[in-house]
Amino acid sequence: GGGTAPGAGGTGQNGQTPNGQNRQNGGPAGGPSGEGGRVGAGGGGMGGLLNGAEVGDEAKKLLETDADAYTWVAASVGSQNAASYQLGTGDPVMAIGGFNGTDPSPTPAQFKKYVADGRIHYFIGGGAGGGMGGDSGTASRITSWVEANFKEVTVGSATFYDLTSPTA
Repeated sequence: GGGTAPGAGGTGQNGQTPNGQNRQNGGPAGGPSGEGGRVGAGGGGMGGLLNGAEVGDEAKKLLETDADAYTWVAASVGSQNAASYQLGTGDPVMAIGGFNGTDPSPTPAQFKKYVADGRIHYFIGGGAGGGMGGDSGTASRITSWVEANFKEVTVGSATFYDLTSPTA
């Protein structure tokens, strides 16, 4: 039968040719490619996850204070931002509006009940802004209600609203 015996031609493990030399194009598609293999990856250092927030030490300290007393240490529009804070603190953070802030969950009524029941400590301002295209849906209604009714706390470059401290 025809064909090539394993290891007799083509490329082997890690994109090397049988003589051990790396191929000129940097490796197999989707596989490792050695130094500089992240062609096209953005610069910008170790920012947040998928354009989520970078969580500073002061913000961590704020959110971790009395964290065990709450179901969620904070709520944020969009799961990217929420995930950054959750990973940064190790504590639960509610994602309002799902992945990009456009899903109607939780509803404003549900969110207000969570706040009234003392289950969420902070709201993280400046998140996804209500989703793609300036959505005027659930997330933006919740954001407007929070901004109008709770004390703003600025830590570093981040803005939080203390949901245990109404302004009126």
